[in-house]
Amino acid sequence: MQDTAGTWLMTVLTTSPLLIALMQTAASLPVLILGVLAGAMADIFDRRKLLIFWQTWMLTSVGILALLTFVGWVSPWTLLAFTFLLNVGSAMNNPAWQAIVPELVPRAMIPETVSLNAASNNLARAVGPALGGLMVAAFKTAHTGAGSVFALNAISFAGVIWVLVNWKRVPLFKSALPAERIEGSIRSGLRYVRYAPDLRASLVRAFTFPFFISAIWSLLAVVAKRDLKQGPLGYGILNGSLGLGAVMAATQLYRIRQRFSADQILTVTTLYNVVVLVVMAFVRSPAVIIPVLVLSGAAWTSTMSTINVSVQLAVPAWVQARALGTYLMTFQGGLALGSILWGAIAERSSTPVALSCAAGGLLVTFPFVRRFRILYGPLPDHTPHQFKRPAPQLAVDADPMDGPVRISVEYRIPVENYAEFTRAIHQLRGVRLRDGAVRWGIYRDAIDPENLNETFIMESWIDYLRSRERVTAADEAIRARVRALHRHDDPPKTSYQIYAREIAGPTSAESSIGAESGSTK
Repeated sequence: MQDTAGTWLMTVLTTSPLLIALMQTAASLPVLILGVLAGAMADIFDRRKLLIFWQTWMLTSVGILALLTFVGWVSPWTLLAFTFLLNVGSAMNNPAWQAIVPELVPRAMIPETVSLNAASNNLARAVGPALGGLMVAAFKTAHTGAGSVFALNAISFAGVIWVLVNWKRVPLFKSALPAERIEGSIRSGLRYVRYAPDLRASLVRAFTFPFFISAIWSLLAVVAKRDLKQGPLGYGILNGSLGLGAVMAATQLYRIRQRFSADQILTVTTLYNVVVLVVMAFVRSPAVIIPVLVLSGAAWTSTMSTINVSVQLAVPAWVQARALGTYLMTFQGGLALGSILWGAIAERSSTPVALSCAAGGLLVTFPFVRRFRILYGPLPDHTPHQFKRPAPQLAVDADPMDGPVRISVEYRIPVENYAEFTRAIHQLRGVRLRDGAVRWGIYRDAIDPENLNETFIMESWIDYLRSRERVTAADEAIRARVRALHRHDDPPKTSYQIYAREIAGPTSAESSIGAESGSTK
């Protein structure tokens, strides 16, 4: 309802297609800017308290917008500013909101839970736009109608806050170590993304699909008003058609996933949306466009739910919110940047040209994008591994924050096992780097070829201790394969070294001079 009322109010305040398309950008840009920060905060702080704070932020933002709209003090730029502020709260809220899913259901039920979540969201998308358009049309002026929708939205946040206040949260992962600082948390999250191929593939798909499909969402109001000659109710019905299709798909996703692979689902939905963009560009009949949009909504939910599930299942609990924050940032970034591009093209030429360009771009890039496969092969076991031996204790008087720290592991590998060992140890490289190592290397002794040394660097001793907490069952299986190739009576020898910093003080020569002068006296 908020999106419909806000976008329609913008069409009343201005005739600029760019400003109208910027409503989608104002909704998406905060996630592009804040996604990683929001994920880092959700992995550090209590998610329940974070959710309460940001729900209150959103209540306040939309409440002020409602008041300004009622008194007629809203302009296109005011509307964009408060839409942006509202979605700042949404951007900071969403990673924590999605990351609590594994806290509420068993891991095996995550795909169905994400689908159920998508169904509830898209049920709102099906009903909300029509209600929003009806509510705007029910009043004498668009300002009063939109203001009423904004006020109703503010009240709805109070209900969510009440639920969160009464939620008895049980965290899925709780570190025994001091919490990471925000800067370090962001770095470790980005490092994980860099060295997680499955997650990177999901992020590529999460950017490219919304980038082109954003033309549908951002220009639908322009198509409704200019090409189809519809009012706010007609626009709400068109928008609701997308939501209706999304609900239909969400209720059937479980059956769809049993019959088709993720790649097959993404192929069909992508090619269908090429058709949707062409129809929106050149067809002027609501009777044709509405059923086309219904199926487009179904394709949208099938695609985004599949990608969301792939992200949820690709990462362990310790980095869950950061991965989801990066996913949301990537997804909304595609929406925001796409909306700017298609709005600008529509402004300089026409809406059909913008929609046709989006269709062509989606079709041309598809052969390259489909190389990034998701939910392919067996899923990794992200159950935390319990080490049988405690972490090594520092013998030197050092602060846990001291570093960098070099960990060195010595292996004895027979020549006949060398090829197999190198394959396994380079798989272990990804584990080390994902869990916190900033550099990694494996070296073979030039004099004794059976002696191999694995070396990796951590920023500090406490980062090394955190890396032990982050090891999953799948990670340990890779480490076990490496160690199984070691041939010696003793296990691989591991040494831990902290960088030796220069300490200011007298040199040995100065000390000797001081001692001599003292003896003379």
